[in-house]
Parts: sequence; structure tokens; C-alpha cells
Amino acid sequence: MTTKKTVNKKDEIKDVQPIRSLEKIEDMKWALKRQSERDYIMFLLGINTGLRVSDLLNLKLKDLKGKKKLTVKEGKTEKKRDIQLTNIYEELNEYIKTLEDTEWLFPSRKGEKPISRIQAYRALNKASDTVDMPDGIGTHTMRKTFGYWYYKKSKDVAKLQMILNHSHPEITLKYIGITDEEIEDSLNDFVL
Repeated sequence: MTTKKTVNKKDEIKDVQPIRSLEKIEDMKWALKRQSERDYIMFLLGINTGLRVSDLLNLKLKDLKGKKKLTVKEGKTEKKRDIQLTNIYEELNEYIKTLEDTEWLFPSRKGEKPISRIQAYRALNKASDTVDMPDGIGTHTMRKTFGYWYYKKSKDVAKLQMILNHSHPEITLKYIGITDEEIEDSLNDFVL
């Protein structure tokens, strides 16, 4: 499987990586919140659900308003997935209360549609520039960050593979950036 790549401002191809530092995640939240509440909530929802950006951008207010659980039919796989929102319920619903005259969770300022993938990419990159994040930020960063931290917490690659709808555990580990070196490092202190 090839790693997802994205194009940065200089039209060079770069690997999109998860954010491996909790401090950097907080920095991104801060920068996005300064930019716009919409961009902040998009990031918050992305890193806490692992949804693809296309599925995030297609969410409507009626899908989430007052709900602690969401069922999404993923666009790429056509599979249904239940998502718990209890960990971000309060922030999400406070944001929803601010939206008027739109059906979309992430409305574009132009027209009656949600923001585009390009707009989402630009918002993330603008925030990453503000906080001096290294290269490698893209729309998949949110999903990969979710996967990386879920795996770090649970060490359950099989469950994460199911959540991300991957066909094989190796694909999941590669996707979230768990490299051979990290696996080897984790075995350094292992003894029975």
C-alpha cells in the first residue's frame, strides 16, 4: 500500500503524518480556534472520531444536534459506523447553537454548501504554519492522529483496523505511522 501524499504550497509531494505530540495537538487546537470555531470543531471532530475528511464535511446539523452517538455511512467504503460523541458533546453542541441559516455542520461562507476539501486543507495548513508544525499536515492528518493515539492507548490493532475499515493490520499500522523502528523500540524493554 502506498502512503497518502498531499501537495504543499511549493507543489512538492509530502507524506501526511499523524500528530505524535499532545503538545502539538493542543497548539493546533489553539491556532484553529483563533482562526475560526468552524475549523477548530472540524479538527476536534476529526481527531476524536477518525472519520475521513469527506465524511466530516458531509455532516449536517440534524445528524449531530443533541446527539451523543452518530451513525455514519462512510462514503468510501459504504459501511455504517457508530461514533460516540460523549467526549466532545458539550463543545460540539455549543458550536451548533451558533450556526444559523445552514444545514451543514461546516458551512462555506460562499453559498449553501459545506466547505471543500481544499478549504479544509488550507485551514489546517494555516494553523500548522502559525504554530510552526513540521511539514506533513493535510486533511488525512486528523484521521491518522486519531488512529495513532487510539493505538497508543489501546494497543489493539485489530479493533483499530475495524474502526478505520482497513483490510489488514499491516495497512493500519503503516497508515498511522507505526514503523518497524517504533515496534523494535517497544521490544527493547520486553522480558518474560
